[in-house]
Amino acid sequence: MKRNNVFTMLVFMVLVSVLCINNVSAQKNNKKITITGTVLDADKKPVVNAIVMIDGEKTNSMTDANGKYKIKVKPTALKIGIFTFGNGMSEEAISGKTQVDFNFNTQSVQQAQDKEVAPGEEGVNSGYAYIKKKNQTNQISKIDGTKSKYASYASISDMIRREVGGITGNGDTYYIQGSKNLAGPVPALLVLDGVYVSSFDGVSPSSVESIEVLKGSSAAMYGSRGYGGVILLKTKIQNK
Repeated sequence: MKRNNVFTMLVFMVLVSVLCINNVSAQKNNKKITITGTVLDADKKPVVNAIVMIDGEKTNSMTDANGKYKIKVKPTALKIGIFTFGNGMSEEAISGKTQVDFNFNTQSVQQAQDKEVAPGEEGVNSGYAYIKKKNQTNQISKIDGTKSKYASYASISDMIRREVGGITGNGDTYYIQGSKNLAGPVPALLVLDGVYVSSFDGVSPSSVESIEVLKGSSAAMYGSRGYGGVILLKTKIQNK
């Protein structure tokens, strides 16, 4: 009887040891990896406040005054990307690397695109990537400025307010429906050809390539600036 008890105890101890080893191994495998790097523009100057993205998702990490960033990622992460206002987006495979530097020259800059968007099929700009419109779940409204009917508008303000529902305000102050805080409605952030502006004044409706209105979670990647939503205007001139 005692031998059976001893045998049972030995088996139990072996099982506990195996479970402990597996648990330690799993913890090691799930340990986050720290990735650092520097982001430079085409002139080799540091890019400040560039947003770090992991597998296409925005993170809270941004580059500092020297263009440097540091972020911890899961070992299962595949790609690290950098989104900038004015320089575009660049993405690199992690592949076990702990340092990934970005240099926004003409070869490395890329516009992230949904691989499923076929030629001639309408896409939507989510602020940092183009995705197929029918797969878009966030709140984004788009005006295709290449259609001749939009050239008849007297101003950009008229075009936006008449073509996109739920927008109020006067002049270049746009309030997107539902964008409020305790003080009241929050005006939308205006972005012209990738640059923050206070007004679309001087832009002719006939020169518009597209206008996209980002609401709610669609504007989240712009941080606190995009709390009231974002209006992205792209001109035909910028596209030449």
